[in-house]
Amino acid sequence: MRRPGSSLLFAVVAVVTLVVYGTLAFVTYRALRYLWVQRPDPVTTVAVVVGLTLVTGYVSYRIGTAQLRYVLDAVELPRAEMPGLYRRVDALADRVGVETPRLMVASLRGPNALAIGGVRDGDVVLDGSLFHLLTAAELEAIIAHELAHLRGRDSLVKTLGYSLVRTVTGIVWLLVLPAALLVGGVVRAVALLRGDDLAGIRRTVRAADATMTSLVAVCLFLLTAVVQAYSRHREYAADDRAAQLTGPLALASALEKIERATTPQGLLSTLVVHGDEEGPVTDLLASHPPMDDRIERLRRRARERERAWGEAQEPVRGRR
Repeated sequence: MRRPGSSLLFAVVAVVTLVVYGTLAFVTYRALRYLWVQRPDPVTTVAVVVGLTLVTGYVSYRIGTAQLRYVLDAVELPRAEMPGLYRRVDALADRVGVETPRLMVASLRGPNALAIGGVRDGDVVLDGSLFHLLTAAELEAIIAHELAHLRGRDSLVKTLGYSLVRTVTGIVWLLVLPAALLVGGVVRAVALLRGDDLAGIRRTVRAADATMTSLVAVCLFLLTAVVQAYSRHREYAADDRAAQLTGPLALASALEKIERATTPQGLLSTLVVHGDEEGPVTDLLASHPPMDDRIERLRRRARERERAWGEAQEPVRGRR
């Protein structure tokens, strides 16, 4: 129960709160309106925003790549130790259209592989366990998969995509900020006038904030889903390229062994060859397709290739 005189105090605090938040909302609105009036023509505006996004994304990519190389603490595999493997990698790199990458060995918390860099400065990092888990043909298929990622500059494109997501989400947040401030002030003022306790006010404010930021959350979710869909598409594309170079069954067998041997965990799980997320939402936000789908897709491709080869041989047999 409120003490005598407290109602007036709460009313004054409520009015002050409403004025403060209303003023902040008005100032923010006027600032955004001023920026809108002062904006250059639409083409220039888009060019500036896209340019800044690309520059920020590229800088983030370079810094992130350097940090990843440092964190992995990978050791370069000397060519003299495995000349046969390097000869096969040289041939694969030439067919893919990239410079022969450095082959690095690191502890990836399981038998996995990942590509770092691009066409001319790439590294293929292999977990040491791959050398005794996979056959030579399977290891070659995994490396071919990673070379395809280097050729497509997939790490760079994904980083630029995430940079665009952050930029668009930030713009949307700025647009809803005046309304969020005004609604937040009204909610706080009403809660004070009702005499809600501190815990009740916090709950009401959190609910209001969640409602106002839902638009930003939906925008972030949709844009992230688009970027992750592109990532899954590039995984399939890398599988297809590796299948062309080394045959689909070698890669399918390698992925099957990797799936049986380990499950993704930790920071590196979004970078490696796994893709075992389950559920409709996690499927949308997964960076890799489900491993079973990838394996079945490769085996189906092998069956189609075998069937096509058999049909091509039928006229030859008929002429004998």
